[in-house]
Amino acid sequence: MTSDAIAVSPRGKNRALQAIGLVSAAHFVSHFHTLVLPPLFPFLTQHFGVGFVELGFALTLGAAASVAAQVPMGYLADRLGSRRLLILAPCLGGSAIASIGLVDSYSWLLVAAVLIGIANAVYHPADYAILSARIAASRIGKAFSVHTFAGMFGGAIAPATMLVLAATVGMKAALIVAGLIGFVVAVPLLLAPGVEGEAGPSQPVARARPQAQQNGRVFSPAILGLTVFFILLSLSTSGISNFSVVALMGAFALPFATANLALTAFLTASAFGVLGGGFVADLTRRHGDVAAAGFAINAVIMLLIGTVGFAPPVLVAAMGLAGLLSGMIMPSRDMLVRAAAPPGAVGRAFGIVTTGFSIGGTVGPMLFGWIMDSGAPRWVFGASVIFMVLTVVLALLGEHRPMRRRHRTAAPIGSP
Repeated sequence: MTSDAIAVSPRGKNRALQAIGLVSAAHFVSHFHTLVLPPLFPFLTQHFGVGFVELGFALTLGAAASVAAQVPMGYLADRLGSRRLLILAPCLGGSAIASIGLVDSYSWLLVAAVLIGIANAVYHPADYAILSARIAASRIGKAFSVHTFAGMFGGAIAPATMLVLAATVGMKAALIVAGLIGFVVAVPLLLAPGVEGEAGPSQPVARARPQAQQNGRVFSPAILGLTVFFILLSLSTSGISNFSVVALMGAFALPFATANLALTAFLTASAFGVLGGGFVADLTRRHGDVAAAGFAINAVIMLLIGTVGFAPPVLVAAMGLAGLLSGMIMPSRDMLVRAAAPPGAVGRAFGIVTTGFSIGGTVGPMLFGWIMDSGAPRWVFGASVIFMVLTVVLALLGEHRPMRRRHRTAAPIGSP
C-alpha cells in the first residue's frame, strides 16, 4: 500500500492531523519565544541597568547561535529522531526565558539568549522532517501552509501578550509564564510516540553509505542554491517588515498611524496568504515558477510604492496585496526544499537551507538601518526590489535546470 493510500485511510488521516497539530503548536512556540524579549526592552534596560545596544547584542548572540546550530540540528533530527528534538527545544527555550525572570544578571541574559537561539535552530529541520514523513504528498502543501501560519501567528501575538503580562503580573512573572508555554506544548509531543520524522527503507540504505557520500548528497548544488535563495528571500522581506514604517514616514511624510497601518496590512495579509498558498502548492509541481511569479509582482508593487508615493488608501491596499503574495509563496518555497532533499535527509536539508533565514536576518537589519541612517528612505524599497529580482532569477534557474536534466535522462538511448 502506498504512503498516500495509508494517509487517506481514517487512521492515516487522524495521524496526519495529529502531526500537523503538534508540529504547528511547536512552530507557534518557536516564533512566540523569538519575540518575547523585544517588547520588554523598556523594562529590561531599567532592570539590568544597560542600554539598547547591550540588549541588541543579546539578540545578535542568539541569532549567531541559531545559525551555528541549524545544520547540526538537521543532522540530529535525521539520526536521533525529530520528535525527541522537538520535545527538548520548547523545554530548553522555555527554561532559558523563564530563567531571565529568575536570575538578575545581564551576563546570564547573554547565556539565556544563546540557549534560546540553539532551541530555535531545532524547529525547522524537525518540523519539516515530521510533516514530510507523515503527510500524503497530495496534501503536503496545505500542511506546510498551516505550519507556517501557526509560526507567524505566534510571532504576531507575542508583543501584545508580553506587554499585557508585564503590565498585569510584572516583568519577571511575564517571562516565567512565557517560558512555561514551551513545557505545555512539549507534553503532547511526549505522549505521541507515533509522530516521528522520516522512517522506513530509506534510512537503513542511507546508513549503509559512507558518511562522506551522504554529506555530499545533502550538500548538493540544489540545496546550496536554495540556501542562497532563502538568504535573498529573507533580505527581500526584512526591509519591509522592519523598516517600512520609518521609510514611509521619512520618504513621504506620512503619519505614524498610516505607515503602521500599511505594515499591519502587509503582515496580516501575509499570514492569510500562507493558507491560500498551501492549496496552490498542492495544485502544481512548478513551485519555482510560483515563487518567481509572486516575487516578480511584488517587485513591481514595491517599486511603485517607493517611487510614486500612493495616497493612504491605495498604499494600504498595495501593501496588503504584497503581503498576500509573500505569504502565498511560502508553501511553494518549502516544497522546493522537500523536492531537493535526498531520501532520509529532509531534516538535514531544511537545517542547511534555513540557515539562509538566519543569515539574512542578521545582515538585513544592519543593511537597511545603514540605508535609513544615510538619509535614503526610498532605498529601503529599492533594495528590497533588487533582492526580489535576484530571488526571481534564482527561483527560475532552480526550476528549469532540473527540468532540463530530467528531459536528458528520459531521452532514449542513442538520441541526440
